[in-house]
Amino acid sequence: MNNHTVISEESFEFIKGLTLLCVEDDEDIRLAYKDIFEALFGKIIFAVDGDDGYKKFLQENIDIIITDYYMPFVNGLEMVKKIRDKDKDIPIILISAMDEKDVIIKALKLQVHNFIKKPIQYEMILEAVENSAKVLMANKYLKEQENKKLIELEKKDEYNSYQEDLAFAKELNILRNDFYYQMVGTHHFSLIDFLYQPLDIMSGDAYTARRIDANIAFYLLVDGMGKGLSASLTAMVMTTFVNHIVDKMVEFDSFSLEVLVKESVEYIKPILLEEEALAIDYILFDHSCNKLQYAKFAMPAILIQDKDKNIIKIKSNNPPISKYSSDYKVSQYNIKDIDKFLFYSDGLVENMVKNEDRTYAEFIEEDFKSSFTRQDLKTKFFNRIDEAEDDITFIFMNRLNLLDALVSKRSFSSSIKDVDLAGEWYSETLNSLTDDAKVVYNASVVFTELFMNAYEHGSLGLSSSKKQQLIEDDTYFDELQKLEVLCDKKIEVKVSKLLYESTTYIVTQIIDEGTGFDTQTLSYIFRNRKAYNGRGVFVSRKNSSGIYYNVKGNEVLYLHEA
Repeated sequence: MNNHTVISEESFEFIKGLTLLCVEDDEDIRLAYKDIFEALFGKIIFAVDGDDGYKKFLQENIDIIITDYYMPFVNGLEMVKKIRDKDKDIPIILISAMDEKDVIIKALKLQVHNFIKKPIQYEMILEAVENSAKVLMANKYLKEQENKKLIELEKKDEYNSYQEDLAFAKELNILRNDFYYQMVGTHHFSLIDFLYQPLDIMSGDAYTARRIDANIAFYLLVDGMGKGLSASLTAMVMTTFVNHIVDKMVEFDSFSLEVLVKESVEYIKPILLEEEALAIDYILFDHSCNKLQYAKFAMPAILIQDKDKNIIKIKSNNPPISKYSSDYKVSQYNIKDIDKFLFYSDGLVENMVKNEDRTYAEFIEEDFKSSFTRQDLKTKFFNRIDEAEDDITFIFMNRLNLLDALVSKRSFSSSIKDVDLAGEWYSETLNSLTDDAKVVYNASVVFTELFMNAYEHGSLGLSSSKKQQLIEDDTYFDELQKLEVLCDKKIEVKVSKLLYESTTYIVTQIIDEGTGFDTQTLSYIFRNRKAYNGRGVFVSRKNSSGIYYNVKGNEVLYLHEA
């Protein structure tokens, strides 16, 4: 078998230096493994059951383990449990019928890296091996880079600063956000915004936002009650575990809020100290049937606003999580007539207000009601306080109905000529909606940047690196003209006008027919301001009240206060 045609060149060269342990009681399958892996791994060790596998693991320097679940004497999971007591990180591939959910849950708790369903397929098992090798390659690279950095850091204060940066970078990696600068919906848009502002490096707050499918989204807010390292570790460990379980549930199309709550609570209980408590929100949105499910453990009330501008509080339905927590409750709420949502940790409301012996808790409903965007609420909050006294985390969601708000739309061809034409049409449209010259200027700046992105990257498929090279070679416009001839894709622009409270908002949508892009790259760009500051995405964000992309990345919506 030619494994090299299935596995990448980089992985193939790396795997040749590894040792594989195969634990399988069926001799025919062991022979099949030998045929598959003989030319791939540097060394293969076979074991006939879990007891034999554990002994071989102790005796040999093993890099990757592949094991069957059903075996006599000691089964695969029993062996894995004993191995995990010795090694928490070694990649393990479990072969199972996969229909037994209790087996999957147990395997997840033991940090099994990959699952393969019987009957075993050749490409699937090689993919699992390559994934395991990539984990080892990444760990090796990180270790090498870390050692390199440590050697360079000679002074204690430099070392401490480096460790803090690593810790914060790790925290940001833990906080999964599938909706970073995204909108959800087609006609009724949900604009989802996040504010995560730790008081210091070791934050007791954490959050995660996950897309379960096209209609269902899951949100987690964690508040490690207390301060310092202990609270931060608790929050991050809990968030990491929840994200891992969500990944597996999505992978096997088996998401269940009840199971997620149960498993994560049971997981964290042994980790908590005797006097420690954990406040947490589990929130599940089902947009298809307008249902909100939640399990709130001692978190501040969710604020929601209905179509009549009434503010409704959804209070916690569970006490804080402790070592001795037993029962919990999952509730639901009909959100058909709800327009806005605010989920937040208590750091937001416990801040003292300027020159008053009152906390922000007395003002949050008023400010939430009058805020159209996250930025509105953030501005109101910081105007009321002197400085933040605790970690601040909140999720702000506004559902917009643009069907009745549309004032103008037009479709343009993908050509330099229509780029200019679109700019003229947009300026005329803005001038018909507002007399504020600054708004017209800012919105036009954003339009120029984002429409050009739709033209270059969306319609013509020009990458950023290719564009830069063409500019350096002074062949940029020549290349555009060549690409235009082959392109029949259109770019549609819609402009809507919304009135909220006493403020008018202009909403612009630009939709191209390209393949889109991974909007998660925006997370990297915005974290690396020095490298990217001045680029179109920064200009667009700076000159608007918010920019939001669809999941595909071929539609962008942005707001301006008129």
